[in-house]
Amino acid sequence: MKVKTVLLGSVIVLAVVLALVLGSVGGIAAAPYIQRQSRAPGLSAVAPANSGQQQSTLALAPAPTAVPLPANASAGERTASDVYRKVSPSVVYIQVVEGSSATPSTQRQSPGAPRTPNQPPSGVQVASGSGFVLDKQGHIVTNDHVVDGASQIEVTFLDGTTVHAKVTGQDPSSDLAVIQVDVNPLLLVPVDLGDSAPLVVGQPVFAIGNPFGQLWTMTSGIVSAVGRTVHSGTSNYSIPEVVQTDASINPGNSGGPLLDSQGRVIGVNEQIESQSGSSSGVGFAIPVNIVKRVAPALIKDGHYNYAWLGVTGSDLTLDLKEAMNLPTDLRGALVLEVASGGPADKAGLQGSQRQATIYGSQTPVGGDVITAVDKQPVKGMDEVIDYLFTSKQPGDKITLTVLRNGQQQDITVTLGQRPANTNQ
Repeated sequence: MKVKTVLLGSVIVLAVVLALVLGSVGGIAAAPYIQRQSRAPGLSAVAPANSGQQQSTLALAPAPTAVPLPANASAGERTASDVYRKVSPSVVYIQVVEGSSATPSTQRQSPGAPRTPNQPPSGVQVASGSGFVLDKQGHIVTNDHVVDGASQIEVTFLDGTTVHAKVTGQDPSSDLAVIQVDVNPLLLVPVDLGDSAPLVVGQPVFAIGNPFGQLWTMTSGIVSAVGRTVHSGTSNYSIPEVVQTDASINPGNSGGPLLDSQGRVIGVNEQIESQSGSSSGVGFAIPVNIVKRVAPALIKDGHYNYAWLGVTGSDLTLDLKEAMNLPTDLRGALVLEVASGGPADKAGLQGSQRQATIYGSQTPVGGDVITAVDKQPVKGMDEVIDYLFTSKQPGDKITLTVLRNGQQQDITVTLGQRPANTNQ
């Protein structure tokens, strides 16, 4: 069966002229919608907010009302309720318009509106996602794929207040973006940022977001795995140290927080593996330690500068070891390609130079095998990527220990600045 990687923004295709339905039961919801299945679903925005903008309160599908728990509530129930009460004021609903001057507030369709079979409605596209307040200056963290390329952005707070937002900075490599609003400071309730490094499998987690336009929905689960590396949906690069969870996250959860039992953000919900496009219990969140590194740069400079080695590599599997006559207990990263003129090329690293038949397919073999970086052993390419991201900046020097033609040698590389959409 084919398994799809789905980024979690929702896309709604709306008629150009729609009736604005106010005061109905449940208010106005972002439904029905058509979900895109491409890697980058075009959920984006770069238009600046209007100065002196008016703030409007819309009758959106309301957030659940928190009521006091019964006296006999379990500890788990109290934890979940406490997390929701603490964090829900910090979570926002993000709607963007793509390719139209019309605003989202005048282009919504009432829930359950009929649609002619086999005839998709024409009109503008409205995408939705989630985000959370980072500071009292109005900065909001979300996914890059939620806001990339949109003509307008609207942000709705828990009380229904809706304002325009502008993009402060974007980082396709980590699929993170920061947007900013000018709003009553009382509405700005910054989240507490946790630490993703000590997370362990089995640890309880909670997600708050706006799946399928159902505003301020909370789901729960556990940390299913840590240290995953997933492909960014908005660039050619991979995101290291990703948190995997079985907490239900769906289209519209993109950019919302993954939380620990203290209500601290430990990740930003980003994508799922699914055969249907809906949650299958395999969700991925960008670790908060990446957010803490990238977001300040996006606020200050509008972008983040990554160290660049200039190689494409893979883990050294048993099949590759056998094809290259290497010891079966050898660990490392096989260099497949070296970017011409890049840092690794200038330092003399060599990529794969021949092909071997593995499972009936021609596979590159014979390149340098990286076994350590700065004297720290690496088990595979993921650890090389992680080390470069967490520990190095452009211009830093690193020492790669490589195995070439059965001989070990050290190679010093001066790291460059990562260009857009090229080799790691």
